[in-house]
Amino acid sequence: MATMREFIEALPKVELHVHLVGSASVPTVLELARRHPDRGVPTDEQALRDFYEFTDFAHFIKVYAAVNSLVSSGEDVTALLVGLARDQAANNVKYAEVTVTATSHLDVGIEPDELAEALVDARRIALADHGVRFGWVFDINGYLGRDDAPRTMDWVLRHAPEGTVGLGLGGPEIGVPREWFAEQFTRARDAGLRCLPHAGETTGPESVWAAVNDLHAERVGHGTTAAEDPRLVAHLAEHGIPVEVCPTSNIRTRAVDTLARHPLPRLVEAGVPVTLATDDPGMFHTTLNQEYLIAHEVFGFDAEKLVQLAENGVRAAYAPADVKKSLMDDIKNAQNSDYA
Repeated sequence: MATMREFIEALPKVELHVHLVGSASVPTVLELARRHPDRGVPTDEQALRDFYEFTDFAHFIKVYAAVNSLVSSGEDVTALLVGLARDQAANNVKYAEVTVTATSHLDVGIEPDELAEALVDARRIALADHGVRFGWVFDINGYLGRDDAPRTMDWVLRHAPEGTVGLGLGGPEIGVPREWFAEQFTRARDAGLRCLPHAGETTGPESVWAAVNDLHAERVGHGTTAAEDPRLVAHLAEHGIPVEVCPTSNIRTRAVDTLARHPLPRLVEAGVPVTLATDDPGMFHTTLNQEYLIAHEVFGFDAEKLVQLAENGVRAAYAPADVKKSLMDDIKNAQNSDYA
C-alpha cells in the first residue's frame, strides 16, 4: 500500500496562487543575480538563503522587489516560467494560474509586446514539455498604490496573451485599502476578466469584506483573517467564494504565528471552499506537495479531505471546461488508489 506522502504525490492538482518572480528557485535566482551583480541580490548561495529569511511582510516585499529587478528581458520571463512548469510537473500540478505583475517587468525595461510574447512562448513550452497548462492573472502592484492600477489595466486590455483569466491585486495591504481599486476591477469585469484580489493576509477581515463588496472578488487570495469574523466566514461559504490559502507563506512572512494557530481548518470546517497554494515557492522553500503534506500532518486531513482540497482547486479554476472535467476524472481515479 502507498504511504500518504505517495498518495499526495500521485494526486493531480491545480495551483491558483503562485507568483512568477516568487516561484524562482535559488539556483535560478543565483544565475540571474550573477548576471546583474549591481541589483542588490546576493550572488552567494548561503547569503541568498539568508536573504530569504524574512523578518516581516514589509521585509518580504523589499526582497521581492530586489529579485524582480533581476528579471529584465522577455527571455528571463520565459526561463522563469519554464522552470516553474518543471517544478509544477514534479508535484503533479496539471494546471496553474500564475500571477504576473506586468508593470514591475515593464518598469525594468521589458517592452510591452516583449512581455506578452514571452508569456505566450512560456505557455506553449510548459504544455508541450511538461504537461502543465498556464493561465494568467495580472495583478495591480499595491506597493505602487493607486498609480499602478490604470497602467496595469491598460497593458492587460492591449496586450493580454492567450490564457488570461483575471485581474489581481497583490503587494502590501496595510495602507492600501482594497476599495481604492474599485474602478479598475469594474473595468476588468466589463472586459470579461475575473476579479481575483488578495485580501486578509496582513490586514483584518474588513479587507476581505472590501474585496468582496467593492471589488466583486470571485476568489480571495490568502483571506486567512476572514476566520476572525463568523459573519464573513458564513458569507464566503454561502456564496461559494473560494479562498486561496498558503500556509507556509503565512508562516514565512509572519502573517500567522505558527502552523498550529493557522485558521485553515476552521475555514474548511465552516464550508468555505479552500484551495491550497504555495504563493512564492522559490522564496519560501516549499512545494504544493509539501502544502498538502502539512494539511495531513499538522491539520489532520485524511485522504478524503485532501481530495476535497484538490477538487476545490479545480472548481475554483478558470480553465476550459474540458480541462476541468479531465482533471476531476483524474482526481477520482487517484482517490480510488490504495494508501496507508
